[in-house]
Amino acid sequence: MTMSVRVLWSACASLLLLTSACGEDSQVPACGEPLYGGSATDEAWMTMTDAAKKPKDTSQAVTVDAPSEGQTFAADAAPPRFTWTPPISSRTAPLSPVRHAQAHPRRTPGPLAWLGNLLIPTAEAHLPPYTGYIYWVQVTMPGSQCPVNVLTSELAWQVDAGSWKTMGTAAGKDLSLQVTSAYLLENRIKEGPFRQETPRTFRREAATP
Repeated sequence: MTMSVRVLWSACASLLLLTSACGEDSQVPACGEPLYGGSATDEAWMTMTDAAKKPKDTSQAVTVDAPSEGQTFAADAAPPRFTWTPPISSRTAPLSPVRHAQAHPRRTPGPLAWLGNLLIPTAEAHLPPYTGYIYWVQVTMPGSQCPVNVLTSELAWQVDAGSWKTMGTAAGKDLSLQVTSAYLLENRIKEGPFRQETPRTFRREAATP
């Protein structure tokens, strides 16, 4: 078998595998990946989503500092900063590295990246396993199937313009903020996950016609 034939055969086989996998349940949630903040990684995201069906434990849930319960933001208000405080017991745990960067989506490879790696294999870059506290922030909007999801190692999220615009689609209605926390040791949950007993409620005013 010549080199060109082997390459063609491998490409076709890989395509068939990818096609057959389309009908299987994916481990990635239907709403896609979250925005990432601080030192959060996609591997930590998969750990948190895998644990989402566990019974809710509120014993060491965070306390949301901002927004306040029932807070209303003006229609033209700048994107706010949401903050939360962990329970005192969790502050004694080793702190995770902090990068003061705004939450951002993970870089997505191009549609033909898999074929390029097949023809010219390259080592896929992976971040080191994450150890530390991690926070999964969810903002749920009435009428929207998917919440705004953020995974961060920090105790705050500066809402980005895109997410603020998305929340604005439910202007005049109550929005729900939930923060789920856990302590990870090399991407494995050692404590938690912990969730608030009651999500925080806030809203954006509707723009005046």
